[in-house]
Amino acid sequence: METNILHTHKDLVEKCKSGDRKSQYQLYELYIDAMYNVSFRLLGKKEDAEDIVQDSFVDAFKKLKTFRYESTFGSWLKRIVINKSINHLKLKKIPISPIGQYEYKITEEKSEPLQTFDINKIKNGIKMLPQGYQQIINLYLIEGYDHKEISEISGISISTSKSQYHRAKKKLIEIVNTL
Repeated sequence: METNILHTHKDLVEKCKSGDRKSQYQLYELYIDAMYNVSFRLLGKKEDAEDIVQDSFVDAFKKLKTFRYESTFGSWLKRIVINKSINHLKLKKIPISPIGQYEYKITEEKSEPLQTFDINKIKNGIKMLPQGYQQIINLYLIEGYDHKEISEISGISISTSKSQYHRAKKKLIEIVNTL
């Protein structure tokens, strides 16, 4: 049984598939801000995010005939933006995180008392993390990808994704506690 959520903007997408420029602009206007925010969180540079988002929309409109409503249009486009953003980072040779030659296994964490932090401190703390840690935190916590998806997107193993996430989270807590 299909849900209606997968068919959000279906008429608009179908018009775009047939090459209707007005519909393409409407779809662009609906998603530009959200996609820019996704890219900016990963890249951290306004100009780079703008370029990536524009390239993503061009690619999306070129490949729109392959879109089959297996997800929402927004999810499909977001995946394009994230992949392009990560590829951009790879081209700039910004490593995900320097962890050496070894993969680390994550053991069960001991339950810690729940800490609450000011959201602005967290945002500022994320900006202070190394680029690779920012990427993992953004993909996992903000974008909602699981470690399997992050490993596929980033070209790293699942255990590496987990270990980098735990290190990034620990470093973020240290930073936030000093702010």
